[in-house]
Amino acid sequence: MYRYIIKRLLLLIPIILGVIVIVFTIMYLTPGDPGRNALGMTATQAQVDEFNHKLGYDRPYLVRLGDYIVKGTQGDFGISYKTGKPVFGQIYERLPVTVTLAVFAVLMSLVIGLPIGILSAVKQYSAVDMISTVTAMLLAAIPEFWLGLMLMLFFGIQLKILPIFGADTAANYVLPVITLALPTSAVILRLTRATMLEAIRQDYIRTARAKGAKERTVIFRHALRNALLPVITVVGNYFGGLLGGTIMIEIIYNMPGLGMLMYNSIKAKDVPQVMATVIFLSILFCIIMLLVDIIQSFVDPRIRSRYANR
Repeated sequence: MYRYIIKRLLLLIPIILGVIVIVFTIMYLTPGDPGRNALGMTATQAQVDEFNHKLGYDRPYLVRLGDYIVKGTQGDFGISYKTGKPVFGQIYERLPVTVTLAVFAVLMSLVIGLPIGILSAVKQYSAVDMISTVTAMLLAAIPEFWLGLMLMLFFGIQLKILPIFGADTAANYVLPVITLALPTSAVILRLTRATMLEAIRQDYIRTARAKGAKERTVIFRHALRNALLPVITVVGNYFGGLLGGTIMIEIIYNMPGLGMLMYNSIKAKDVPQVMATVIFLSILFCIIMLLVDIIQSFVDPRIRSRYANR
């Protein structure tokens, strides 16, 4: 198991190099330059060129890319073109907002999707199953940005019971968390139902029932433990994706998280800030997926034994 973890951590090196090359190339090919974005449309071209020269933005592509990789290996990811501050300082300031959104969205989606999915599988073809299935399909089909706007309109503007902008209080997180959690809870519900239906039809479930085990024990101790493996993978992917995928929600609710930082940095052509944010999120995502694999090994002893044999 330890060798597997070390191997996965070493794989971060080519992954991060690939991310650097891809993102750097995309930023290089996009139109615009930091000098024009910083000085505005009233600045002369000479002033813009001088500003870009000070930043080293006018150097050839391969020179800039190689210089960035070399400095990155030394822990120097540059200074933000827009703020003039170290890029990771901005990331650490905004990380708590995004992590809070992601954690509570995942918890809420699990609280909604997991028990209803189990109930739908146990009560297959019942009224509860039909209602939950239809509701899950509707929630999965609703775009997040539209749902966020509707929640803002109803709870924030008409009822005026929840704030719709900022991240100053706990109440500011209610609507964004609901917006993120509802569509994903539908996915978790459908996945849990499908995996539970498959699990409860296995031979070991029939054996447990034949031995006189209580139905609750059969469902939660035997069936659920095996049905959770795909759910854990999906939730891990969802959580890792949320850390870098809340851009639309943070823009709608004007929340100062990593998504808003990424959006503003791309608009300003702030290459060092964009690069540092993407690299940070890539490493975080890889670590989260490694933790998902470790959690799965504890849930299913067969996975742990396979790692041990390797």
